Amino acid sequence: MSAEDLEKVNMHEAKTHLSRLVERVERGEEIVISRAGKPAAKLVPVPQAKPEKRTLGGWEGKFELPSDEEWAQMDKEIERDFEESEIFPGENKRHGKG
Repeated sequence: MSAEDLEKVNMHEAKTHLSRLVERVERGEEIVISRAGKPAAKLVPVPQAKPEKRTLGGWEGKFELPSDEEWAQMDKEIERDFEESEIFPGENKRHGKG
């Protein structure tokens, strides 16, 4: 559809009635906004993205979960990092660690 076939509104009308124009566009209309009688912009509906089909097991083989021993080691490292951090300066001294 060419700009000549579409409804045209002037800039003042577009500013004054923008919410109404957007409602019409959401219903599928296309509207041309003119400045000094010349087409300047076109309001068109935004294409809706179709949801991608998800495949069960799509991440299979892309990464490995840590073993129970590795989780335990990571927990210890996180706990140590937290306790030795400067998040709460002076706290380590109260626990006899600093």
